Amino acid sequence: IGSIIFGFASNITLAYIGRLIVGLGVSVVFISILKVLSQWFREDEFGRMSGLTSFIGNGGALLAQFPLVVMVTSIGWRLSFAAIGVLSLLVAVLAYLIVRNSPEDMGFTPIIKKAEKKDISLSESIKTVFSNPKTWPGFFAFGGIFGSVIAFVGAWGVPYMIHVYGVSKAKASTFTMIVTLGLMIGSLVIGTISDKIGRRKAPFLVFSIIYTLTWLILIYVNPGKISFSALYILLFIMGFSSSGFVLSWVCSKEVNNPNYAGISTGTVNMGGFLFAAIIQPLIGYVLDKNWTGKLVEGVKVYTVTSYNRAFLICLIASVIAIISILFVKETRCRNIKTVNS
Repeated sequence: IGSIIFGFASNITLAYIGRLIVGLGVSVVFISILKVLSQWFREDEFGRMSGLTSFIGNGGALLAQFPLVVMVTSIGWRLSFAAIGVLSLLVAVLAYLIVRNSPEDMGFTPIIKKAEKKDISLSESIKTVFSNPKTWPGFFAFGGIFGSVIAFVGAWGVPYMIHVYGVSKAKASTFTMIVTLGLMIGSLVIGTISDKIGRRKAPFLVFSIIYTLTWLILIYVNPGKISFSALYILLFIMGFSSSGFVLSWVCSKEVNNPNYAGISTGTVNMGGFLFAAIIQPLIGYVLDKNWTGKLVEGVKVYTVTSYNRAFLICLIASVIAIISILFVKETRCRNIKTVNS
């Protein structure tokens, strides 16, 4: 509905309302999916299914880049957003008709062992999850990785390539797309590895260390002069290794009462968007502080040194993630609340 309103908005107020509705709508989708997955799949399958969810979601992010540009060029931005809105409505109707909250809703035997369910208010549920110290390492780990990779892909990667490597905007977007592609593939791999070996912490830590190394290389190894082929490989590895954050949702679910799966994964998910909201403007602030005064067609142009100093924020965020993972509780792919009950 929000996309349709945005597509046909006749003034800026309606456009803002449309985008607000879009934001409100998509804010609940991902967590709802994780909640449903927690009911329909065993604990030793949840990592793979979370990875598959991330894979599909980032596939949408890929479609929102070059394919969307082609669509907008062909039929205009208004019809494009209206079409996306209609498609989204169709998906929502199908989800309502087909998806069920749990196997019991269809008369099947429950797949997971459930903790005793009590009538507890939403505020009490949130308090329980928030007061669990095991919830928060995942919050900061997800925040550090997701916040930094999104800052590059969604905001500063394209300007970096344009200013530092002198490529066109279209060419620059291929470098951020390769990060997203790596993230998609990595999401499938990390969940599968974790479920297969029965461990969460070790693969999470290894992937995050590799991710941090990609920032070190980008900032300190021949900055601004890396060959395009090497840069594509480096950025693919950056995206691939950033997929370790998939396990932050899994770990948060497994250290909290399974009845609170939605709240626990939602809490961790909040960390990623909070970090992203902080990191992106911080990078802009550092860039402005190191701006040399150069303008091209009225637009500020930053040097490789400026970007390197700004990207230190992403490096610091990734180190915060590594430190946080050290405090993650190893669950061995089981919910410790039901195991201990």
